[in-house]
Amino acid sequence: MTDPSNERQYPARPLIGASAAVFRDGRVLLARRARALLAGVWSLPGGLVEAGESLAEAAAREVFEETGVTAEIAALADTVEIIRRDEAGAVSTHYVIACFAARWISGAGVTSEEASEIAWLAPSVLGGLTITEGTPEVIAKAAALIGIDEDRR
Repeated sequence: MTDPSNERQYPARPLIGASAAVFRDGRVLLARRARALLAGVWSLPGGLVEAGESLAEAAAREVFEETGVTAEIAALADTVEIIRRDEAGAVSTHYVIACFAARWISGAGVTSEEASEIAWLAPSVLGGLTITEGTPEVIAKAAALIGIDEDRR
């Protein structure tokens, strides 16, 4: 079996991922990445889509695997593409991530091998965090989709 961490660097094709902005009482669930390449950076829980599962199924599965939270996927909020090149110009990373708006169903949240910390935060306080690119914009779109009042953000 190949090491999946190596397949993520210098991929032969874009890797498809799914994540979810899960809201509970106006707060969004964030996970602090425990593994390289983004160890220590906050992001929405998510990961790669497995063969045979839909994007929404992947998002719900990843949220649960990383945080122990069960979520109802409501709608696609945005698509984020992350393309990075090395000094020679070769594509070192290429992800296409379907980001969903979701509602909390159950689970307070727990850490895992992939999430060293989790937090339920008001979207208005994300500015001080080291966070993955595009995440604040995705959270704003997801909040609007599921009717999180602007005053609660």
